[in-house]
Formats: sequence, structure tokens, C-alpha cells
Amino acid sequence: MEAVWVLAISLFITLLLGIPIAFALGISVLLSLWAGGVPLTFLGQLSFTSLDSFPILAIPLFILSGALMETGGISQRLIDFVQSFTGHLRSGLGVATVLACSIFAAISGSSPATVAAIGAIMIPAMTSAGYKKETAASISATGGGLGIIIPPSIPMILYAISTDTSVKDMFLAGFGPALVIIVFLIALVGWISKKEGVRTLNQGFSFRNVLRTGWSAKWSLLGPVLILGGIYTGIFTPTESAAIAVVYSFIVGMWIYRELTWKKLPQVLIHSSITAGTVLIIICTATAFAQLITLYQISNVFGEWIIGLSNNPTVLLLIIALFLLIVGTFMETVTIIIILAPILLPVLQPLGVDPVHFGMIMVIGAEIGMLTPPVGVNLFVASSISGLPIAKLDRAIIPFVLCMIAAYLVIVLLPQISLLFVK
Repeated sequence: MEAVWVLAISLFITLLLGIPIAFALGISVLLSLWAGGVPLTFLGQLSFTSLDSFPILAIPLFILSGALMETGGISQRLIDFVQSFTGHLRSGLGVATVLACSIFAAISGSSPATVAAIGAIMIPAMTSAGYKKETAASISATGGGLGIIIPPSIPMILYAISTDTSVKDMFLAGFGPALVIIVFLIALVGWISKKEGVRTLNQGFSFRNVLRTGWSAKWSLLGPVLILGGIYTGIFTPTESAAIAVVYSFIVGMWIYRELTWKKLPQVLIHSSITAGTVLIIICTATAFAQLITLYQISNVFGEWIIGLSNNPTVLLLIIALFLLIVGTFMETVTIIIILAPILLPVLQPLGVDPVHFGMIMVIGAEIGMLTPPVGVNLFVASSISGLPIAKLDRAIIPFVLCMIAAYLVIVLLPQISLLFVK
């Protein structure tokens, strides 16, 4: 019992002090092991074995492919193509941002990468069209959230590994919720565009323009078809698809679009390596933390407490969804999934909750946390791109967070949405 209290209190204190989550988890695990008389080598052994997994290899590969796509000109051509459909609408640029984020998400697997790639181009464009700058940044930050809801998705891979769920099924499950969220966001963007008096792009719909931009973006659009098509047809695994995504994005950016140069490549590799390294360190310490939770039987106690609240699975899912929204404000997405998924799923499965549906609840709940301070990663990326202080974005993002929560509620209550494409 003493070790349990040491684990909980040390984690709380380290997070309160602002220590990065990876190190906060590692420190709390070490102190708990020392208090419980368990050899400290436990942390090293678990850290090594947690990364000794073929599916985890997909994470650094998707991060690298996203960075290559961002630099290689893929995002600009996607935006031009989407705008050919929406340019005649008052909300055309805002809608184009959401749709471009959804397409880029299908080849990057990363939420911050999607915000950076699309937002860097669309925030100035939306501001020129009459959007408030903080509104333009908020649209980009929220649309970028589709980066982990539309497959391939790094958090989906982590959930599948943590709960022994099929990665392929998780990827298939992402399409239904993504469609719901896109519809909600487009409706909100339309209302805001009217309210702020946004101008159109002064271009009517032209089928010739659609064909022209579509032809220019053909290599960008082929990416999702190649990556996801290969997974769903069984030609290659999700990890192999990540490797193919890296090779494909490198070839397209370097020799077809010629916007990725040898001079830019070292910076791309450094940036993606730092990002991947951060995620992998979190996985190491979070896995050890999750193992201690199992060792100390915290999951059993927590499970009994949850069931004590209600034995109705719908009520429990709503309670957990609320819990995830709260936790997401101060914990990073990867950490939430690795720590909480193995605790919560065993409690819910006997009540008939589908693990794939619950996986989408976890991913979307954690994703909404990326829009809320103090750990709102998407907010920080949008702030960096737009040059706006976080305080301004905090206020502007509120309607978008409420919109995401409304869509989230629909997805939680209707499991058919998550299971629409799952066999």
C-alpha cells in the first residue's frame, strides 16, 4: 500500500512541478519500486521490452513520413484541389481547411503535423478573406485533430498494442467518427463565416478547375489510396505501410514536386527524430507505470469503483468520456491511452462494450484534450504558426471544443458509427 501512495503522490508532484510527462512517469515508477522493495532494474527491463514490438516501429516511420510530406509540397496541392470545390462558398476557405486536414491526416498519422502543414498555408489565406486571425488558427487547430482520428493514426496503433486489439480494425473504425466530426465542424465554420462577414474567393465552381487541380494533386491524393488500400487489402501490414509512406513521400517530394531538397532533408530528419524520440520515451515509462498499476492491483480496485457507479454500459461510457475530457486537459494523448486503456477496457468488456468502439472513445476524448490548455499541443502549434498568444486562442477555441464535444457525445452513444466499416 505504501508503494501505491508513493506512486500516486510522486506522479502528482512531478506533474505539478511541470516536469515532462515521460520523466514524471519514470521518477514516480523508480520511487515506487524503491518503496516497494522491487529491484530498480524492473524499469530498465520493461522499457526495453516495451519497444521490442514490430507494430511500434510504425510510429517513428509515420512521424517521418508526415514531416517529409509537410516539406515536400503535398499539403499545398491538396489545399488547391479542395478549394476548387469550396471556393465559391462564403465559408469556402474554412471548409477547405477542414477537408484538407482530413486528406492530409490520411497520410501523416499525426495531429500536430497536420496542423503545421495545413495551418501554415491556410491561416494567412483565411485571415486575408476576413476571418479573425484567432478564428483561422482555431479552425486549423481543430481540423488538425483529424490527424489522429482518420487512419493511419499513431494513437490508434498505441491503443491496439496496449489492449491486444487489431490495428486494422481500429483504422477501419476511424472513418465513421471522422465523418461525423467533419460534418459538425463544417456546420460550425459555416455559421462563424456568416457571423464574421467572411468574403468568398470570388470564383465560381468550375469543373475544369477541379480537373486541373486534381491532376496537379494526383500524387498527393494517391498517397492515402496506396497506404490505406494496401492495409485493408492485406497486401502489407500497418508497419510496412508506414515504411512505404516514408519512401513514397520522399520520392514525391524530392523528384516529382521537387520541393524537398537535400539541403532541407537534415532538418526534416532532426525534427522527426526528436518527435519520435519523445513519443518512444513516453511509451517506455508509461508501459512501466501501467505494469505497476497491474502489479499493485490498482486496476481491480478502480474497476470495482467504476462498476459501483453503475452497471449500465452506456452510463459508464458517458462517465469515462467525461473523465477523459478532464484528464486530457493536463495529460498527453499517448500517455492517456497507454496508462488508462489497459485499466478501463477489462472493466467494460464483460458489460458488452466493443473494444474497437471504446478505442475510438479514448482516441477522440484524448484528442479533444489537444485543444485545451495547459497541454493543448494543437493550440501551441497553431499559436506558433499564427503568431498569436495562447491566451487569445484559449477564448477563440471554445466554440470548436464545444462542437467537438457534441460530436463526441453522438459517437459515444451510437457505437454503430465506430463499427460502421468494421467486419
